Amino acid sequence: MSSVAARPRVPAAAFAVLLGGVSGALHLGKLPPAVPALQASLGIGLVEAGFLLSLVQVASMTLGLLVGLAADTIGLRRSMLTGLFVLTVASLLGGLVGTSADGGVHAVQWLLLLRGIEGIGFLLAVMPGPGLIRALTPPGADKAALGLWGAYMPLGVALALLLGPALIAWGGWTGWWWALSVVSAGAALWVWTVVPGDRTRQAAAGQPSEGWSSRLRATVGARAPWLVALTFAVYSSQWMAVIGFLPAIYAGAGVPAAWNAVLTALAAAMNIVGNIAGGRWLQRGVAPERLLQLGFLTMALGGVAAFAQTGQGADALGLPPALRYIAVCAFSLGGGMVPATLFLLGVRLAPGPTTVSTTVGLMQQASSLGQFLAPPAVAWLAHRVGGWHWTWMATLACSLAGMAIARRLGRIRPAAEMA
Repeated sequence: MSSVAARPRVPAAAFAVLLGGVSGALHLGKLPPAVPALQASLGIGLVEAGFLLSLVQVASMTLGLLVGLAADTIGLRRSMLTGLFVLTVASLLGGLVGTSADGGVHAVQWLLLLRGIEGIGFLLAVMPGPGLIRALTPPGADKAALGLWGAYMPLGVALALLLGPALIAWGGWTGWWWALSVVSAGAALWVWTVVPGDRTRQAAAGQPSEGWSSRLRATVGARAPWLVALTFAVYSSQWMAVIGFLPAIYAGAGVPAAWNAVLTALAAAMNIVGNIAGGRWLQRGVAPERLLQLGFLTMALGGVAAFAQTGQGADALGLPPALRYIAVCAFSLGGGMVPATLFLLGVRLAPGPTTVSTTVGLMQQASSLGQFLAPPAVAWLAHRVGGWHWTWMATLACSLAGMAIARRLGRIRPAAEMA
């Protein structure tokens, strides 16, 4: 009984940080369900909708390292509060743009500008997350807490995809923008209330202050942050390519639209299960290298089972559709163990305590680059071969690369341990 009572728990402050990350991911995923409403009210085309969808990724792809460095410079709590404030104001102004009498081209231009600003706010809000959770959580619960943090992105995006259509039907896309503005404001209020100030936390930890140039040199000059970032890229690129094209694959196979949405959302939600399970296993002492190997092996097997076939059309031979879908879910679930582990390694293998957000920024930048490049590459492959049956080659190549990098990461000792 006493051992159960003494077991460390994740504190409320860490859950506040998690909510901050989820609210940022909600803004990332708020646009896809709103595209039809935006087209109807503002007359935007598919190209403009594509730019609205990709601007956040472009911000992450180009500014991840610099924003992570800024988070370490201004303070982790202050960075998250600033990012949530930016998201709150940008989303509020986006809703106001939709109600203005001007409308038309000028409204689309304003939305594009505000979407870019939201991308910067998103980065400022999520870059300090792993460092804050590590600082706020007792040693016995930090791995489970970082596993929970790994689920912030799929959880936020899944909630946006599930709640967005209903809220847009009720209050229009402007009401959807305003509702998420309120969510960000509430998350910021919770973080401001329960998370200790940066100076108080740093003084308690005895962390010396360093200049931004020394933190940047320490991060980009170390091998471990680059390996962690590259591992994140080969994971996120294949996951986004498969889950992102799943609706198109099922639509081409004649799956009804309602079932298409449910099946895609369930497959994406399996990634959340993998994140939480990964954190639990890390907490129980499973080696990060072994968990990465297991995650990438599951993705490799799931990708092959889901897409591999011989022949085409009526002569095609492969697994039945039900087993293919189970393989996609296994692919997503196994993949969820990868970010849960990488966030732990990003904190553990950062050159120092004051470079955690900079390291996470490098991870985010590599992840966004992979998500930006992989889907077009997989689509090009499908176009050249006349179907999705060679997609497993891309996922297998990424998984094998991830397993090879994981072996190298397993040989690196944390800086604190070496000291």
